[in-house]
Amino acid sequence: MNIAVFCSSSNQVPTAYKQVAFLLGQFIAESGNTLVYGGSTGGTMDDIALGATEKRGKIIGVIAQPIIKMHRQSILPTELIVVENLSERKNKIKQLADVFVVLPGSYGTFDEMLDVIASGVVGEHHKPLVILNEQHFFDDFISQINKMKAEKLLPEPENYQSIFVDDIHQCKAFLQSFSIKN
Repeated sequence: MNIAVFCSSSNQVPTAYKQVAFLLGQFIAESGNTLVYGGSTGGTMDDIALGATEKRGKIIGVIAQPIIKMHRQSILPTELIVVENLSERKNKIKQLADVFVVLPGSYGTFDEMLDVIASGVVGEHHKPLVILNEQHFFDDFISQINKMKAEKLLPEPENYQSIFVDDIHQCKAFLQSFSIKN
């Protein structure tokens, strides 16, 4: 199973987020799955790949040319796919993934997450998106979703919903149950 992870490349990421990313990378590799991620250096992107590397996991990095030009290409992926831009990177990751996991991150992480949600809403895919609400990072996003529901901006019933988990243990449990079903 290919598990795509969206996460931060910022080097100022709190240690707790880095630890969760490392543990998730280890879990993905130990469970015989493949990590699919952005292939960049820094932040939790390094940590997730290091975790998978420590357990000799398969890692597919999908990296855009502008990131390579910034000298931010990771050496950790066992397979590297180079694309022209971030839009192509999102599309390639969506194509490769069986399931998506979102860790705390910034604009790029939110862009990837919202793209998966929006494309799921219109039926382009039916792949689950797990949002790891580590240390309540996504609480404001959850509040925004609830506001959109209250103001009838989301369809009823919703044909695609994200799965929110509170910690790495719940995330692992979901991934294990999903791989058993498929």
